[in-house]
Amino acid sequence: MDEVKNAAPQNQTAGDDVEKGKGIAWLSYLGILWLVPLLAAKENSFCKFHVKQGIMLTILGVAIWIIAWIPFLGWLLGGLVWLFIIIMAIIGIINAASGKYWKMPLLGGLAENWFKF
Repeated sequence: MDEVKNAAPQNQTAGDDVEKGKGIAWLSYLGILWLVPLLAAKENSFCKFHVKQGIMLTILGVAIWIIAWIPFLGWLLGGLVWLFIIIMAIIGIINAASGKYWKMPLLGGLAENWFKF
């Protein structure tokens, strides 16, 4: 019985984080704007989740920008990866604004492992 009582406040806190964070968490997927939810909602777990993924998209974007300077192969690879980045950003924005935790394919797991804030 005590376990049920203890679980309710934790779930309530998680729900509060989602409600409080979904208004700005979507900014995480717009390039360097991930700084806004990171600085404005430092203790919000929902914002942190989306910020980590936004940082990964930014890192991937910078890396592919550098790789795109390689003639032909860089252009081809760059175009495909930019398409992936844009699709992931759109899906991330929709899920963050809807209050959903959504882990990006390939990058979501890396984000959780690389960033421990």
